[in-house]
Amino acid sequence: MSEPRAVRAYAEGVAVICGRELGAYFDSPIAYICATAFLVLSGTTFMNTFFLDGVVDIAPYFEILPFLLIPFLPALSMRTWAEERAQHTFELLMTLPLRPSQLVLGKDLAALVFYLVTLAGSLPIALMLCWLGDPDLGLILANYLGAAALGAFFLAFGVLVSCLTRNQIVAFVLAALLGFFFVFSGHEQVVEVLDGLSPSWQAGTWLYESVSVMPHYQAFGRGVVALADVLYFALMGGFFLWANEQVLQRSRY
Repeated sequence: MSEPRAVRAYAEGVAVICGRELGAYFDSPIAYICATAFLVLSGTTFMNTFFLDGVVDIAPYFEILPFLLIPFLPALSMRTWAEERAQHTFELLMTLPLRPSQLVLGKDLAALVFYLVTLAGSLPIALMLCWLGDPDLGLILANYLGAAALGAFFLAFGVLVSCLTRNQIVAFVLAALLGFFFVFSGHEQVVEVLDGLSPSWQAGTWLYESVSVMPHYQAFGRGVVALADVLYFALMGGFFLWANEQVLQRSRY
């Protein structure tokens, strides 16, 4: 098979799995409940801050976003593989003439699309700010790019965790704990406490600079789209997707 045809066939396989998963998301009341709760909570929190401060700035919305995604995205990703195992359709998927990477990318892409559709529900806030004042549109765009990258990262490890268990609740809890770790390891007070416990090791500073998602996400919030931050999200997300593929590969043998 020629290279263009191979690429087209690979993309079609990913699209088939993605379409199947999107159908499952949009048919599930749980997904709608989670999306509605997320938008109401994030919008309400932002509006409270907006009316108290009276500043035409969308930054407060994206500042609280990582903390809201800790429970929201695991709720989306927990079913991706765990449900397949619980309903005994996992074995059927493994018999399809598709590569494990196609299955992983299809499921991850479907979850990401649903997340981005949900995130688009916050666009009325940006439109309201544009109507009330003259916000920096480049800064707003950078914030949305950061939110998309953060969501893709969370979903990458959430889908992996779901592949390791047949219990959706276990998948949710483990993914939420990972999200908690990546977010709160970048919290200023946590860094100070960890550094205080180990002054010679400076464990808090090391976690903040080398592991935590927050400095990279916060760079987008300042309107800085740097190569180092883009690489962080790409490499970390890619690692979890690769690990997911390896787990599926082993399941075939």
